[in-house]
Amino acid sequence: MARAGKVPNNAYAVIMAGGSGERLWPLSTPARPKQFVDIFDGKPLIRHAVDRLAGMIPPERILVITAARFLPLTRRALPMLPRANIIGEPCRRDTAAAVALGVGLVKKLGGDGAVGCILTADQLMTPVAQFQRSLSDAICMAAQSDAVVTLGLVPTYPATGYGYIECGAPVKTPAGVKIPFSKVARFVEKPDLAKAKRYLKAGRFRWNSGMFIWRADVMEAAFRSAAPDIATLIDRVAAARRLAPVLANVYPTLRAISVDFAVMEKTPNILVGESSFDWDDVGGWTSLAAHFPQDEANNTVVGAACVLDTNSSIVVNMPGAKAASHRVGVLGLSDVVVVNTPEGTLVCSRAAAPRIRELVKAMAGK
Repeated sequence: MARAGKVPNNAYAVIMAGGSGERLWPLSTPARPKQFVDIFDGKPLIRHAVDRLAGMIPPERILVITAARFLPLTRRALPMLPRANIIGEPCRRDTAAAVALGVGLVKKLGGDGAVGCILTADQLMTPVAQFQRSLSDAICMAAQSDAVVTLGLVPTYPATGYGYIECGAPVKTPAGVKIPFSKVARFVEKPDLAKAKRYLKAGRFRWNSGMFIWRADVMEAAFRSAAPDIATLIDRVAAARRLAPVLANVYPTLRAISVDFAVMEKTPNILVGESSFDWDDVGGWTSLAAHFPQDEANNTVVGAACVLDTNSSIVVNMPGAKAASHRVGVLGLSDVVVVNTPEGTLVCSRAAAPRIRELVKAMAGK
């Protein structure tokens, strides 16, 4: 049985590393999506995801699920992981299929009692020690109960870009577990501003981190009850002598649906742990203001750029080696986002930044 504060040796991390590369265009692209962006401390977000598990879950128990076409990029970013631990999906089928694949892998490697942690490859979390404390407590809860466990972040402002979790009744926790846990009353989709303000005022809502922690047998049972068609993947993966042929045969037959819609919203026994580490899913360019210093006019400037009579703007210049001397200048503007990379140049208002996906699709003729 797991002991709070100590992660058992049958706990596995399953890092989801999909992504379409649209929200941070032109730094991220369909060929090099957000998890490979290395603007934060000079290393890609996917490397941050692995590094913050150091001393907690060893590399041999860290699995990464990505698109088959991203296998070379992922292996280069994560040389510390065994090659077999980086798995490529043959086609996109949203997160339900990817989580089912993770459950099958954890069951195959550790048995029904093994604990799996679904984590993401494109978020920033600090301080690491606080994140590890929360994850350790969640692993302890998952190991000792028949519940799926998730981590919810205490909201600090009425965010409209995050999903929310409404907390129900508190539950008793084992000795040594530091964070409080409650039953999940419901999952709530991204709200408008008025609803987000009500959620913040109510005090019982948490941001949905998208992290799920479960014992293999518990998560498999949840799939069998809510999405039996996708649950077939779990058995096939757990029994496979060679994984690639199974994925090639089964994946194209699965429906594309998120794990939230397919399983989580239909599963009655889910616990949420209240976490307060700093968490950012780096959902767009305006996120940079929280991770880089700002000048006296509230501008965030990254790279070789000059701003004059400009305020409350995000300016990024990453031109690449062939154009290292390329400069960007911004004059007399307010509340804008200007990004220059070898792949393209973006100029938009901060208010329009959440619509970058529309721009990317328009440029692609979709």
